[in-house]
This record gives sequence, structure tokens and C-alpha cells, in this order.
Amino acid sequence: MSSRQDTPPVLDALVIGAGFSGLYMLHRLRDELNLDVRLYEAGDGVGGTWYWNRYPGARCDSESYYYSYSFSPELEQEWTWTSKYPEQPEILRYLNHVADRFDLRRDIQLETRVEAARFDEAASCWEVRTKRGEGGECGETVRAQFVVSAVGCLSSGNLPKFDGLDRFEGDYYHTGAWPHEGVDFSGKRVALIGTGSTGIQATPVLAAESDHLTVFQRTPNFSVPARNAPLSPEEAADIKQHYREIRDTCRQSPFGFPYLATERMAAEATTEERNAVYEDLWQRGGLRFLAASFGDLMDNEDVNESAAEFIRGKIRATVKDPAVAEMLLPHDHPYGTKRPPIDTDYYETFNRDNVRLVDVRKAPIVEITPRGIRTTEAEHEVDVIVFATGFDAMTGALLNIDLQGIGGQTLRDKWEAGPRTYLGLQIAGFPNLFTVTGPGSPSVLTNMPVAIEQHVEWISDCIAWLRERDIARIEARSDAEEEWVNHVYDQAQTTLYPKANSWYVGANIPGKSRVFMPFVGGLDIYRERCNEVAEKGYEGFELQ
Repeated sequence: MSSRQDTPPVLDALVIGAGFSGLYMLHRLRDELNLDVRLYEAGDGVGGTWYWNRYPGARCDSESYYYSYSFSPELEQEWTWTSKYPEQPEILRYLNHVADRFDLRRDIQLETRVEAARFDEAASCWEVRTKRGEGGECGETVRAQFVVSAVGCLSSGNLPKFDGLDRFEGDYYHTGAWPHEGVDFSGKRVALIGTGSTGIQATPVLAAESDHLTVFQRTPNFSVPARNAPLSPEEAADIKQHYREIRDTCRQSPFGFPYLATERMAAEATTEERNAVYEDLWQRGGLRFLAASFGDLMDNEDVNESAAEFIRGKIRATVKDPAVAEMLLPHDHPYGTKRPPIDTDYYETFNRDNVRLVDVRKAPIVEITPRGIRTTEAEHEVDVIVFATGFDAMTGALLNIDLQGIGGQTLRDKWEAGPRTYLGLQIAGFPNLFTVTGPGSPSVLTNMPVAIEQHVEWISDCIAWLRERDIARIEARSDAEEEWVNHVYDQAQTTLYPKANSWYVGANIPGKSRVFMPFVGGLDIYRERCNEVAEKGYEGFELQ
């Protein structure tokens, strides 16, 4: 089959990715604007992050009832979550239900990867090349006036280039591309590399399912217990009764959660008062510890250290072996400046007889051998290696597409020194291309569905506005982009975030430019700015 056609079909809009963003984008553009839309998805099913990430222990770290769509009151009432923090299979069932309920599948083309896109300046539209099949031997070329990237912030897996991996005689897996049939760890010696949010979720389950688990940790992480529990029928009914208030609070919140930012300041509290707040939130569990403790937690180093030391105290009290506990204590970054994990029995797992912790900062991994992993101190024989090594966050998935804008400029060249966008929504030099929760937006610092809905609704409203006025082309101005990039940088510098070597700055990817990518000013402030831009006739954009 030819990879091109002589007369490519023309679409009003093309959407890339069938996760939370892509499904809602398709619904808005097709069902509310009545546009001719096609969605391309590389997987053989919908779900995005929750299609690919099926590793043991995969679970959302936002509570189920607000980690969901708010655009349909009917959907809210008919879907009942089973637990406080939903597991991956339940979220995937939910997204499949959404795809069926709104009849989205008829305009979704699965097992199709967008390989390249070139902006046709004369026609003011995008020419998009796709590929299908394992070898990419089949594909097509389509044209669309608008392209919306819904590829996700955490969807391009990072598999470190360890010497000898190709000679390993056992099996290995990346958590972001987990086999759909699952993996049987019975009687196996398992190595887990990485202790970020994913590794923290996977550790207790792998320890329970395997004969022995060796955790290779480079950087200790702060984690707070989730306190997960089933949702009773009474709790579920109460949530459904108050959904409108819950959603309104989420939209007004800096983090997209159903509780507003606290105004209390730890700098004005005594040590006893601070610890009482921390203890209360620790017992309640979840991300409230970060988002609802003190208003100066993320910009006052002394205050942050009080929270960090509180968590260290909990680790010391939980882990029985003092030497192991010491290895698990984070000291190289302020609390919350890396993605803040929440867990179920993570620290308790290191009290098990079949679990070993290896500090690879002290003894780095030298190579993968046929029989296991060799560090500078020893060789660890294992049957299976699990890579919980994260993603090329926020930019990787988009840069995997060969995007060419005006004058043939590639996005990879434009972003060589770090991503540059206007509001995380558009890129100067790439007209009619929108990015959902792109770099420069609050995205990964928020409850994602709330951020996603804000972006999808802004983009679809913008496209509707353009079509009503017969405007064929919209492009972020370079000066507006520059101003926004500087604003994102300045906002970050007022906080403790830049003090961490996190994936927020691309520190986990060798050679990636160190730029703080998300907007830290809050989803509420960001929403106001986006609304203001639209109200002023899309200020900062060129319209043709």
C-alpha cells in the first residue's frame, strides 16, 4: 500500500491521541461545532496514558470523582467510581464508556501513528502523513485546516541506554509500554529501576508477586500515603448530589482540586502548630499534604524543610532497618519540587525479607549482564528487569513527529534550547497547530482533567470564533511567545521548583535543555489570562 494518495482528503480538524484530551477534543469539534474531524491513535484502543500504563499498581493519584470529565452532568450521574483512587483498569473502562456513550469511535482511526506534518502556507492547512502496521508499511496522507496535538505530557517513554541490555537473557519491560496480557512474576527475581511516582506504585505489588525484588534507587523521593479505600454507596451518592459545587471549586483552584488554596502561612505558625497540620494531612492522605497545608510551602525554604523533615521522620518510624531508612531519606531537593508521589505501603515494603534496596548513586549501574545488573560494587542476578524510568516529559511525544512549520522550520530546531509556546496552546511559526496542555501551561502541576477541559474548550471556542469570521489562519506572534516564555521562567524563579533536578526541567533525559516547562502560577490565574486573551480578539495571535 502506498504511503501517500494522489488526492488526500481534506478535514476541518485532525486530532492526535485518544486519551482524556483527544476524546473530549473530538466530541467538542464534531458534536458541538459540527466539523469534519478525524482522530488518529497509535494504540489499538482508546485511553491514552491509561491504555499504555498497565504496570502492577498503576493507579491515579487524584481522587476518582474529580479525575473525570465535568462536561456532561448525565455522564457524572451514570458512572459510579468504586474507590477513592481508581486503578488503571477502572479508568480505562471509564474512557471506553465515554467513547461509546458519545459515539466517538466512528471518527477514531486506531493503530495509526502520525509520522509527519507539514504546513502548506499557500493553502493555510496541514498535510499530515500517517503510518500503520508494525513496520509502518501502510499509511496515508491527509490534509486538515487545524491540527490539535493531544499526545499527552507523559507518553514518550525513557529507556536508558544501559550497556549490555541486548545481551540480557531474561525479560525486561518499561512501565509505560506494559504488555496487555500482564506479566507473571511468580518465583522470579525481579529488578526495579527507578523510584519516581511509578516505581513507588509498583514496588509493593512487585514485592508481593515475586520471589525477590531488588529496587535500584538513584534519588530518594518524598511520598505521602494515599489512604485509599472503597467508596461506599452513601459517599458516591453524596458526590453525585454535589457535583456542581465540586466542579466549580476545582475550576477556581490553583491545582484543579476541589479545595481552594490555603491562606495560612507556616512562617507565622509555631513548630507544634505546623506539625499538627502535617499530622492531620498525613492521616487524611493524598495530595492535600502539598496543596492544602501552608500557602508558603513552595516558596519558603525553611517552611518547606519543616514539611520535608516531618516526612523523613515518618520514613524513619516506618522502616525498621535504620540503614535502609537512611537510604530512603530525600535530602537533595525540597519537598514537592519533583512530582509528589502518594503510595500504598511503599515504605512498609522495605521491611519485607524478600526486598533489597540498592543505592545506585553510591554504586552506579555499570552494565546489564546476561544474568542481571552489575554495579560498581556487585552483580545482582535477576530474571526480570522493570524500568520505571519515566518519560521524555512534555516535549518528547510531540518531537517524535516530524513537524515543519513556516519556511520548513522544524519543531525540533525551534525547541533545541527548550520548548517555546504562547500559553502552552500554540507555537510561533506553526499556524493552526494547537497543543493541549503543552509546555508553558499548568498541566502536570494540576489535576489533569481540569486542565485538559480548560484547554479543549478554549481551543474549540477559538476555532468556532475563527470560522464564524471566515478567518483561515491563526498563529502565535513571536513577541507574545517570547513574553510568555519569560513570564513562565520568572514565575518559576519565585518558587523552590528550580532547585530540583526533575523531569519538569528535563533532567532525566541526557542532552535535553534544562528549562522549567510548566507554568507554576496556578490554573485559576492561567484560566483568567486565557479568557482575557480570547475576550480581546485573541490578543497575541496573528489572524489571516
